[in-house]
Amino acid sequence: MPLDPGQSPGFLLWHATLRWQRDIAAALAPLGLTHVQFVLLACAWWLNGQGERPNQLTLARQAGTDVKMTSQVLRTLENKGLVAREVDPADTRAKRLRVTEAGAALAPRAIAAVETVDAEFFRPVRTEEAVTLLGRLAHPEA
Repeated sequence: MPLDPGQSPGFLLWHATLRWQRDIAAALAPLGLTHVQFVLLACAWWLNGQGERPNQLTLARQAGTDVKMTSQVLRTLENKGLVAREVDPADTRAKRLRVTEAGAALAPRAIAAVETVDAEFFRPVRTEEAVTLLGRLAHPEA
C-alpha cells in the first residue's frame, strides 16, 4: 500500500535535499561558486593540505563526482584562476591539481559559508545522529 507522500522517506529526502541545495547555492553565489565548483575546490584544497597533488580521477573519487563532469568543472575553476593543472612528472599524460593562491584564499571562506548553512539546516537534529544516519546512507556497505 503506497504511503502518503508526507510519510515517504524518499519523498521527504527529496524535499529536504532540494531545500538544502537552495540554501547552499544562495550561500555560495556571493563567492562566485556553484555547489559542484565548491565541492571540487574544497576537496582539492583539502588534499593539497594533506600534501597530495591529486589528478582529476583521484579528485572525482574524493568528491563522489563523475570524472567527465569533474574535468569540465576543473576547466572552469582553472579559468577562474582557482586551480592549476600541472603535468605529472611521473606520467606526462596526467595532470596534477594544485589550488592557486586565489583558490586557497577562497576555499576556507566557502567552507565557512557552507558550514553555516549546514549548522542551520541540521539544527533540529543532533550532529552525531545526522552524521551516523547520513554516513550509513552514503556508504551502506560499511
